[in-house]
Amino acid sequence: MSTLANALFAVRRLILSVTTRLEWLPPTVARLTVGWVFLLSGWGKLHNLPKVIEFFRSLGIAAPELQAPFAAANEFVCGVLLLVGLFSRVATIPLMITMVVALVTAQRANVGSLDDLFGLVEYLYIALLGWIAVAGPGPLSLDALLVRFGRRQAGTSATPRPHSAVASAHPVC
Repeated sequence: MSTLANALFAVRRLILSVTTRLEWLPPTVARLTVGWVFLLSGWGKLHNLPKVIEFFRSLGIAAPELQAPFAAANEFVCGVLLLVGLFSRVATIPLMITMVVALVTAQRANVGSLDDLFGLVEYLYIALLGWIAVAGPGPLSLDALLVRFGRRQAGTSATPRPHSAVASAHPVC
């Protein structure tokens, strides 16, 4: 092999080594960012419901008196869940639905092409939320902690008991 090829392989190994060590970073940053944005958005809407209801009414959203508090609470609660990484995959679903509704109602006039759609923050949130839904919240999350705890518990209960005269005299049913 040539010296250039060896150098390229060495650089590739170095890059893979570094990126493997940083695999926790993208899902953590994405989850924290999106969670924080939705937490703040929901909090703001919950504390300004009359204006949000009027805005929903102006968009022609049915039953704005019900939809506005529901959307605000959804953003706040799911934002908190994403921020701490608890039930993250489930929390992304209502947020994606909220963003689809926002695209169809509030942003409809701003979408004339794929370029327009891809440039909207609502679409970018859908893309990030979809990635979190599929890839998961990352190792720095309560979800990951619960999985590790569950595996440890399953491993403990699945461990065979030592054989003894007492254990074999009283089999577990």
